[in-house]
Amino acid sequence: MSGKERSPRHRPWSVYRANTFDLSAEMMGLALSGNSQDPDEPVLEFSVACSELVTPSLDRKPTSFVAVSCTTPPQAFWTKHAQTEIIEGTSNPIFLSSIAFFQDSLITQQTQVKLSVYDVKDRTQGTMYMLGSSMFSVKELLQDKHHRLHLTLRSAESERVGNITVIAWQIEEKREQRAPVARLQRGDTVNGRMVLPVDESLTESMGIKSKSSSLCKDPLLKAVFGGVMSRTYRFPTTDGNHLRILEQMAESALSLHIPRQFVKLLLEEDAVRVCELEELGELSPCWENLRRQIITQYQTIILTYQETISDLHEYKGPSFKSSTLKAERKLEFIPTNLHIQRMRVQGESGYDRTYDVVTIGAPAAHHQGFKGCGLRKLLHKLEEARKHQSSAGPGSKAMAYQPQDVVKAKELIAQINTLKTQVCYYTERLSRAAKDRSANALERTLTILTEKTRQLVTVCDSKLLTSAILALAAARPEFIKQGTPSPSSSSLSPSSRSPSRSPSRHPASPSRAATSPSRHAAPPDGGDGSKNKRSSFQADLHEEEWEKVWLNVDKSLECVIQRVDRLLQRDKIQSDSSSEDVFLLANEEPGNTKKDISPEVEKKSPGEWSDALYPVLTTLTDCASLMSDKAKKAMVFLLMQDSAPTIAMSLTLQYRRDVVFCQTLTALICGFIIKLRNSLCDSGFLRQLHTIGLLVQYEGLLSTYGEELAMLEDMSVGVMDLRNVTFKVTQATSGFAPDMLPVITGNRTGFNVRVPMPGVLFDTLPREIQNGMLLRVQPVLFNVGINEQQTLAEKFGDTSLQEVINMESMTRLSSYYDQFKEVLPDDCLPRTRSTTSLPELFKLLSQNVNAKKNKNVEILWQAAEACRRLNGVRFTSCKSAKDRTAMSLTLEQCQILQQEHALAPQVFYQALDCMRSEGCRRENTMKNVGCRKYAFNSLQLKAFPKQYRPPEGTYGKVET
Repeated sequence: MSGKERSPRHRPWSVYRANTFDLSAEMMGLALSGNSQDPDEPVLEFSVACSELVTPSLDRKPTSFVAVSCTTPPQAFWTKHAQTEIIEGTSNPIFLSSIAFFQDSLITQQTQVKLSVYDVKDRTQGTMYMLGSSMFSVKELLQDKHHRLHLTLRSAESERVGNITVIAWQIEEKREQRAPVARLQRGDTVNGRMVLPVDESLTESMGIKSKSSSLCKDPLLKAVFGGVMSRTYRFPTTDGNHLRILEQMAESALSLHIPRQFVKLLLEEDAVRVCELEELGELSPCWENLRRQIITQYQTIILTYQETISDLHEYKGPSFKSSTLKAERKLEFIPTNLHIQRMRVQGESGYDRTYDVVTIGAPAAHHQGFKGCGLRKLLHKLEEARKHQSSAGPGSKAMAYQPQDVVKAKELIAQINTLKTQVCYYTERLSRAAKDRSANALERTLTILTEKTRQLVTVCDSKLLTSAILALAAARPEFIKQGTPSPSSSSLSPSSRSPSRSPSRHPASPSRAATSPSRHAAPPDGGDGSKNKRSSFQADLHEEEWEKVWLNVDKSLECVIQRVDRLLQRDKIQSDSSSEDVFLLANEEPGNTKKDISPEVEKKSPGEWSDALYPVLTTLTDCASLMSDKAKKAMVFLLMQDSAPTIAMSLTLQYRRDVVFCQTLTALICGFIIKLRNSLCDSGFLRQLHTIGLLVQYEGLLSTYGEELAMLEDMSVGVMDLRNVTFKVTQATSGFAPDMLPVITGNRTGFNVRVPMPGVLFDTLPREIQNGMLLRVQPVLFNVGINEQQTLAEKFGDTSLQEVINMESMTRLSSYYDQFKEVLPDDCLPRTRSTTSLPELFKLLSQNVNAKKNKNVEILWQAAEACRRLNGVRFTSCKSAKDRTAMSLTLEQCQILQQEHALAPQVFYQALDCMRSEGCRRENTMKNVGCRKYAFNSLQLKAFPKQYRPPEGTYGKVET
């Protein structure tokens, strides 16, 4: 860096926020105008560069970095504040990492800053010595005309060992308010490399203007995220300007908040399941034994969930689970090392872009272990066990239904519960409207009640339900005593059942000969003719009884409709003139009067409507409850039949799946909240969100060898289960942090996440989202192993799982893009400098996914770019989200800077090493294992792709 004077017009930016803390009048005069609306802007930021560094050994150039310490009177000791990256083999290093003092630094104009330059002799061993140092005060830097200081470095013996230049920076909101920085001219050098000027038209600003929400100050994000760590950099661009980079990393309160809610929901769901089994009533001995076995298994799982809830509420540690605790039983539902990683890029032309990535240790059941297989293989084994059971023949105790029947049964239970509640609710509403004698309310409520009741009847008119009712009847002790066949013979296959009946289409009882499943059931082996006849006759009786139940609901509803119509008609008649009223009543045909109408209604004077409706409403409620309870018990019995043979395996697998899903769900909610908050001004994204849902892309770096292969199986199932998650945005009840935390409802068939937002933010959302539209999720997972274990897998093992996962995700990603093209315009997508169109990018990604190429990391790069360009949320994961994740994240950040923000190519790898050595991810290793080193060794790194190798001195043998 040249030390010559530049004109004031070419002075570099400087920043000193006057409104951050109390400044004296003198300080106010010295402070330059900064962006006072930006809470993430540092109070003071400066860069350093050295020149003419001299080492005692003249035959080598120094490998140097600058350590920055400060002290503010009356403090009498120095505190280390930051340090730059290490630059190798030059006497004139220009450091890319800048030194930032944020508001919590509490510096004043009297603060003294010491710059100590170190020469690193061996980066691997960490041997170094101090070359020289220099000091200055904040006041000196601000008083300088150009806000730069040229200082002499002196050794401990006071000998001159070189120079160091300090330059303060400033980012301002408007381009016209800022004096441009000095541009690099032809022939200028950066770290010994020639820099050639680039045509300005090639680097024209995109004019992207987005208001970034602060992790530290925004009320919503502050409620969800905490422990924010920040690093700043100044990187040169191809046109000689500079980019200001703010890198941040934050943990999330949701790491504990979501698992606590989630496990409670699981506990409630399984407790309800036990109650449903208990309420089935008396069963024959063989079925009773099965029920007791199933309940015992559930009670064991429930006890585990109760212990987990207790452990989660007693936990008082940090709001993230370190990688060293990933196998801790008490914390197995908490995601490992969950953080949000943010890169904010600001350019001299005034644009401001933010890129967020959620990092999480591979969602997997680490405590339960892997033993050579994860969820995908376990699910396959369960399916095989069920198939084996279903083919075991009539001698088996229970029947394994088809998967679609089991799903249908669970749906029916949920629908029946919901519709029964709604029928009871609107029955009460109708009674209240009658009591208030409100004709309009009566009509409106009757319409809704009619709709809900008929929906309930339609749901209960199912061939699957009919056969389940017969099977449950056959499992009663009285049925067994009468010499019926074994339970298995009365468990009728759904495929043998007749088409469903609709009470609305057939008010009369249909012919049993056409609808009775018993007519199609094969007689059990060894049964005589009389037993078959008794079995068939009793099945017919039970089916006829069930038909009467749902027909009674239909008839009860008709009675309610007629009664309300009659009351409204009489009310209209009574509102006419009295003479006309008398005339009409006198001439009314007696046949129009129902026998069940009370005498009070016949009177000319107004009677009590509620008294008139009470009998028929009570009948409707009783009939609907009877039908619902009978149907629900039948479905519960069906599920009991289906699950009995494999209940132990099924619940063990379900518990593992719950653990994995909880970790994945927590990360998803973090990503959704920060994406939504950052995109409130992006109408295109919001339209896309409520039209086709949110794309979420998980990037995996797991190998397909050993335990990590099983982890990948777990993770792939957890990610795909996110398809059962929906979001609903609501208005927060207050501005307090607890009221802005998300709330989960639902069960394993589908979870809904309610995300509260402050009123001022909620009002900016589209009407569809404000009205409570459920927002869907489309998850995809792309995995490429990059470590030495992947080399073993490629040479001696199997990479088919990775290939299958990537091809499945490619299909889903393409499907999402096809949906986008069908219903949304391209201007919903973010602007980009890329010369590759989205169709071309998808073609390249598809080619790479289908190519047989080892460690094809281009899949990860292209999938990440496709996600960003489709307004998706990015997730990156390895075993612990600490080492390989750090390499991937920093590479992605530098690729974004190069592709979208014209980062000078000659500093790409220097910027990459800078972020890896002095960025937030290096501090992540300290948070997890207490050591600022990545857990790699030299031998391992030889197997890594070149772009994923950290700089010397930043890695070593540490705990993972």
